[in-house]
Amino acid sequence: MQESFQEHLKDYAELIIKVGINLQKGQRLLIRAPLEAKELVRELHIAAYRVGSPLVNSLFQDEELGLIRFQHAPRDSFEIINEAYVDTTLAAIRRGDAVISVIGGSPDLLKGQDPELIAKASQSYARYAKPVSELITKNAVQWCVVAMPSEPWARKVFPDKAPQEAVEALWQAIFSSNRLFNVDPVALWREHSQNLAARCDYLNSKNYEALIYKGEKTNLTLGLAEGHIWQGGGAQTKEGLSFIPNLPTEEIFTAPHRFRVEGVVGSSKHLSHGGQLIEDFSLEFKDGKAIKVSAKNGEAALQKLIESDEGAARLGEVALVPHSSPISQMNLLFLNTLFDENAASHLALGEAYKHCVKGGEDEALFASAGGNKSIIHVDFMIGAADLDIDGLRGGRLEPVMRQGEWAFEV
Repeated sequence: MQESFQEHLKDYAELIIKVGINLQKGQRLLIRAPLEAKELVRELHIAAYRVGSPLVNSLFQDEELGLIRFQHAPRDSFEIINEAYVDTTLAAIRRGDAVISVIGGSPDLLKGQDPELIAKASQSYARYAKPVSELITKNAVQWCVVAMPSEPWARKVFPDKAPQEAVEALWQAIFSSNRLFNVDPVALWREHSQNLAARCDYLNSKNYEALIYKGEKTNLTLGLAEGHIWQGGGAQTKEGLSFIPNLPTEEIFTAPHRFRVEGVVGSSKHLSHGGQLIEDFSLEFKDGKAIKVSAKNGEAALQKLIESDEGAARLGEVALVPHSSPISQMNLLFLNTLFDENAASHLALGEAYKHCVKGGEDEALFASAGGNKSIIHVDFMIGAADLDIDGLRGGRLEPVMRQGEWAFEV
């Protein structure tokens, strides 16, 4: 079994390098990862050098040190951030390096810590890292977010298993969601990306004014940005290099209009954000702004989130995912946005992607089209088997999703 795991780990690294970031010969690579990811990071180094990268640099972080800070640091020190981590990443992007971010920390690492201090630290980091997030959202270079299990995360997903068994089970779920149990996962991913692109083409041809959501917890009218562009699967840099920003991915997405969202939307999965778990929550929107939030647990954290800045209470992304997606069919609550967002249709509070609006690189045009600006971008899941979505065009409604599934063929 260990030999099989090592082979799958090598396949995973190869998929990330060849499909995720499509690393080019002669291009440098930056990997940002937790300490626990060292085995995967080593395989990524090998795979990167095999395609001709001249240098791979890795930045490791220990999330437990973050918890130690909240437990012991002076209460007035949480506006200070680790500039070196951001500066290294910014320099790499400006140089043209590809960037891989490996995630997999504990979903509730900061449970019980002061939400006021967590919000302050998160906002300070987001403000300082804004140049990085702007270049990433512009696809200045190839970038990809991938995952590996940590023991705390695995125990949350598989609470009935022994710690090591839970980690092994989570690895298997990650490998499966990335289609690694197939003869040629690289070719399969390229085919999957083309299918998502075809769905984007269909919706772009429709140019809907709004999407109408109806479900047990949701009754929402969501206006779309003027000149919005549906994207999904793969993306392209300004030089035309293809890559897949998230592995796995099952979504197609675009930009909402920041002033044209009305109604109530309820979560279908818990949200793990900033080391806190927000459970069974809803948001009420008026004139595009979340005016009321409620949650079974984590309501204070959710309230702090939408108060991060003026744009944090507005939507920056609308994404569609069929309820029958492979990740959804696993019937697992991953408590990790990378996976849970690809098991369900979702929305995001905060920053909109400029490449989802025609001419969006022009700040004035982006704003006039309805694009939202914020220091945050936080996805939350709303898709379920009872969710119907219609597209509004010229006063008429056309089915987009029925009972959580696509209502059109491509």
